[in-house]
Amino acid sequence: MMVRSGPTVRSGPTVRSGPTVRSGPTVRSGPWERGATVWLTGLPSAGKTTIATAAAGRLRAAGRRVEVLDGDEMREFLSAGLGFSRADRHANVTRIGFVAELLASHGALALAPVVAPYAESREAVRRRHEASGTPYLEVHVATPVDVCSGRDVKGLYARQAAGELTGLTGVDDPYEPPTDPELRIAAHLQSVDESAQALLDLLKRKGIA
Repeated sequence: MMVRSGPTVRSGPTVRSGPTVRSGPTVRSGPWERGATVWLTGLPSAGKTTIATAAAGRLRAAGRRVEVLDGDEMREFLSAGLGFSRADRHANVTRIGFVAELLASHGALALAPVVAPYAESREAVRRRHEASGTPYLEVHVATPVDVCSGRDVKGLYARQAAGELTGLTGVDDPYEPPTDPELRIAAHLQSVDESAQALLDLLKRKGIA
């Protein structure tokens, strides 16, 4: 007996693929997913933000999640209303430390170029990270005050010299340099690229980048 085949099933319309989406930089697994806070402390105009921004650019190009917590921006948006008394400076630093630890605990690398003049404030931030098991590295951008005043990126030193400003860190308000930072950068003796590379080398030694 002849068995007839069933009705022919026609295929539907051809579905064309959409535009090719180029993938971004690959985010690596392993230590690349490990978050950390790197606190760059130093005098105003020491080069903290410049170094952090340069390092962040290289890390992002390699697929790393990075946030730069600039001290001026954090004070404007996170600590608006705080002054420059010792208590207010301490509150500002610990607030930034809270945000940095939160980001780092979720796998981001938080670079905080913030003066943070008092050792007790920086130590409070370190203790917070240690309590949660979040890596914390302190980097001292050790540019001398005479070099910083010569740069005077924001005009603070000129205003202080003219009597228009008081409480300038390192001039008429104390700056307590770290005694045992994970890294000390003599930014005035080398290029920005060399300083950024020193920071990246530190991250590699610690297994973070």
